[in-house]
Amino acid sequence: MAKKITIVLTLLLFALTASALAAEPKKGGTFIFGRGGDSVGLDPAYETDGNSFMVCDNVLEALVEYADESTIIEPGLAESWDIAADGKTYTFHLKKGVKFHDGTPFNADAVVFSLGRQMKERKLKFVGKGWTIPAQERTPEYWVTMEMDNTVDSIEAVDDHTVVFKLKRVEAPFLANMGMDFADIISPTAFMKNPKEFIRNPVGTGPFKFVKWVKDDQIVLERNTEYHGKTGGPYLDKVVFRAIPDNSVRFLELKSGGIHICQFPNAADIPMAAKDPSLYLPTQPGMNIGYLSFNHTKPLWQNVHMRKAIALAINKKAIVDNIYQGMGQVAKNPIPPTMWGYNDAIQDYAFDPEAAKKELALAGFPEGNGLPEITLWSMPVARPYNPEGLKVGVAMISDLAKVGIKARIVSYDWGTYLKRQKEQPEDMDLFQLGWTGDNGDPDNFLAVLFDGLASPQVRTQWKNEEYHNLMLQGKQTIDQAKRTEIYQKALQLIHDECSVISIAHSTVIWPALKNVKNFKLHPTSSVRMKNVWLE
Repeated sequence: MAKKITIVLTLLLFALTASALAAEPKKGGTFIFGRGGDSVGLDPAYETDGNSFMVCDNVLEALVEYADESTIIEPGLAESWDIAADGKTYTFHLKKGVKFHDGTPFNADAVVFSLGRQMKERKLKFVGKGWTIPAQERTPEYWVTMEMDNTVDSIEAVDDHTVVFKLKRVEAPFLANMGMDFADIISPTAFMKNPKEFIRNPVGTGPFKFVKWVKDDQIVLERNTEYHGKTGGPYLDKVVFRAIPDNSVRFLELKSGGIHICQFPNAADIPMAAKDPSLYLPTQPGMNIGYLSFNHTKPLWQNVHMRKAIALAINKKAIVDNIYQGMGQVAKNPIPPTMWGYNDAIQDYAFDPEAAKKELALAGFPEGNGLPEITLWSMPVARPYNPEGLKVGVAMISDLAKVGIKARIVSYDWGTYLKRQKEQPEDMDLFQLGWTGDNGDPDNFLAVLFDGLASPQVRTQWKNEEYHNLMLQGKQTIDQAKRTEIYQKALQLIHDECSVISIAHSTVIWPALKNVKNFKLHPTSSVRMKNVWLE
């Protein structure tokens, strides 16, 4: 009997050992990521869209980064940092021995160059000869909308591995902001060779190198064999980001093995994916908001009664039930309920067509008489916060028609949509957009998205002095309890003024093949391939 038990235990130990060995990451393979649209550009200083950033996430790195599956700040290209007692001086101590993909050494001058090129007034100091940075041909939208010119006074390279940021004011989210894509460090050598082409040929220090971009088809990256990380990946030989605009086609590609992950599937395909033995479902509550906003530059939408008429006419629950199909929840705040600062006391505008008609009459258009046909701009691609923008738009104009508001859908390709929408054109009345948080701070939603007095780059262009002052207070207050009170006041003001209509927070579910190992969804929607491997 003892001999038999010994044999069984030996066999069990062998099986467990074999299982453990099988779970060890291995190198090799090409990973194909199926996404809803192509990147707009690959210089993170000048882009704002997730399809661009997900590529940059793997080619470029910032001084600090967010931990897996959270927004906790960890060392990145800076191994440590010091903050002065007055909160206005940040000193970053950089990693040594790191090189860009083109062989250029990563150092303090590269940090000064990468962040300094986005400044309007460049108070910069290089430790070496440095570079004469070309004038901006495009607006660095993130830098501007986050008021970084009002925050950063100067950037100085003290020595090869020390960089000092002097701030004009206390900025509570500053360190968290430095982990965002716009703060990625690029190779100055590569940029200066051809500044206009860097947008299509990024060079960083990340785990993967850029190889090629076939527009509206695929972007190919390859493993950086000299990556500076001491442990872990990269394991994959190549990563291919394929643009497959149709959600159904993208899901079929996954089922047939043509891609390894399907981003933004149709909600109706999730139950099918759950039953497929070859698939699994990476899932995470979304740190996001899908919203409908107004062209606040037009007098029509400066009328609060018109705005409230729209809010009361739209059946948000029906949209979430029928289009999100269990992958979202109705929103009453333009920040997610998982974020500190959320105002749960707000009573959302109910779906009430009769009340909408009364507001329409107060706006001067009883039964819609005298109101011209309006446009509702709807997104052409699936986004983390909105699975099917065009379907959502159709549902909205149907609701509006029932209260006497005639509306038609307008859409463009994604790049054109983003560019034209930002220009606040006369032919745009309502527009769909949304946001996935970059750093876990309410400022990253409330200031960046809605404070039109802060910058012309803010896409909603709602201008309200009280709101603007609250945003400034939020930035310059360190105590989180006090900041929470500030942001809850701001959320109440957004509700009272109906400056934007919060539609939904989505649940992020990206079905994947079961041979995909160690892929982790991130609250910011970053796509991190460094530690992913294929079984």
